[in-house]
Amino acid sequence: MAMDAATIERLIKESLPDAKVTIEDLRGDGDHYAAHVLSAAFVGKSRVQQHQMVYAALRGRMGNELHALALQTGVP
Repeated sequence: MAMDAATIERLIKESLPDAKVTIEDLRGDGDHYAAHVLSAAFVGKSRVQQHQMVYAALRGRMGNELHALALQTGVP
């Protein structure tokens, strides 16, 4: 079962309330997305730690409902 962009954005914002999130459906199939996430919570975190925070926000859906996520993170 595929996820929609609004669900991905909602999950990320629930864990990172200040996040500015941009989601793009790369193939139109609901399985392959690109996400750009900016959050002050990323201050002092490595890129890997930032990505781990976003994946944790998706609550185990990565690899299940969500097949692929090209992720870019940063600090506003």
